Amino acid sequence: MPRIWCLLLLGGWLAVSQSAGGPGAILRMDIGTIDRAVSTALNESNVLQKLVQEATKKKSNMKPIKGISRLKVTDLRPPEISLTLSPGVGLFMAVLVRMTIAGRSFIGGNMEIKVAANLTASARLAQDSQGCPWFSTKSCRIALLSAKTNLPSNMLPQVVSKFLDSSLQKVLPSLLCPAVDAVLNLMNAKFTTMTSTIPLGTAGTLRYALLNPPVTSEAFIQLDLRTILHKKEGEEVDLPADQPSPTSLPPKREAATQLILSAGFLGAELSVMQASFSLNISNNMILGLPPLVTTTLGALIPELSMVLPPSQPLVIEMREANPPLVTITPNKTIVHLFSTAEFWVSSPDSDLGSLFVLDVHSDLGAQFAVVEERLQLSLALDSLSQVALVSSSIGTFDELPLNRVLADIIHVAYVPSINRALRGGVPLPPLLGTQYRWAEVSQLQNGLVLDVPVTEI
Repeated sequence: MPRIWCLLLLGGWLAVSQSAGGPGAILRMDIGTIDRAVSTALNESNVLQKLVQEATKKKSNMKPIKGISRLKVTDLRPPEISLTLSPGVGLFMAVLVRMTIAGRSFIGGNMEIKVAANLTASARLAQDSQGCPWFSTKSCRIALLSAKTNLPSNMLPQVVSKFLDSSLQKVLPSLLCPAVDAVLNLMNAKFTTMTSTIPLGTAGTLRYALLNPPVTSEAFIQLDLRTILHKKEGEEVDLPADQPSPTSLPPKREAATQLILSAGFLGAELSVMQASFSLNISNNMILGLPPLVTTTLGALIPELSMVLPPSQPLVIEMREANPPLVTITPNKTIVHLFSTAEFWVSSPDSDLGSLFVLDVHSDLGAQFAVVEERLQLSLALDSLSQVALVSSSIGTFDELPLNRVLADIIHVAYVPSINRALRGGVPLPPLLGTQYRWAEVSQLQNGLVLDVPVTEI
């Protein structure tokens, strides 16, 4: 790809990403992805065959065609399609069509003509009112390449000449050009699927929509996507306005469609899910936990042993106080959780109730994988960056001795609970049959990159 295109696209990303309404995701569609989608649309729906059958039906307002009557297509070969991207416009297609046209010759007898024609069409790619990519036909032309008839050789010059002049040039555009609109409509239907609302379990919904009109270069079509997240109550979740945008974009791999997800989008998606991160942790709940009893607290913080009854069971309520933050570098992804840990005496004989509340900032390392067309996150505790006493009903104390025990509790009980809540994964935008399960996942500064080889789409 020419260097100027890389600079323009990178500049465009940075310009829009640094605004509050920047894209949560960017899709770079490879021409191979579009080629396969067009071929699938032609083959699965049998577009050409249906259209030529409709076009050759006898209609009351149809003018007679010179040289042949009772027109019908008896043989239509699979079309050979060649697609190229038209910078600033959209798509250019060349389709080689081979078919046999049969009917009654004006000189009597059955007539068959084997026709080869080249259909060339230009399609504009724009954005509709719903934020969906939309193809529309810009032009369609038919060039006759060859015509061979079954008539005797001594009759060929005159008949073929008249037929080419008065018949084929009239009938071929009406037979073939409507197929372009039909194929583009099938493509548009697939784009509509890409922008449909996707449930995030019971936590909320996600919808992808175009932020800006599509940009077509010589190498790919770029779609800047809004990631519209709603909680189950209907409240929309905005991407963090102060989230740094990716400082550089990798070159798109050849013969691969590329999806880039911003760290801000991943953090916003986790904030929709954060209500399901809440967990009450009690004694003997999970193997490997230290004893959650008042005696354990007294051993760690001697001044508490004087005010706490011995051997009373404890419950630790873990709650998310603020939306998670995701930071991504080429080598590491960290999910920052801002939680409260409230310690309770759970014995019905105790009147102490809530003992104290800690403000806990946890840094969780994240690993990514694509499973069943969704991005899966697997988290593991990296460190506790902050533990601070927020309130206490039993007096002030130094909370530092609790750090080790609290880290063990978060590692053994809380993080696995969050991983279970995240099993549904992050839905990826459905794109013309793209199979994300084959994606290679890599990281850049403040962004995640999924490269999907066209051969696996």
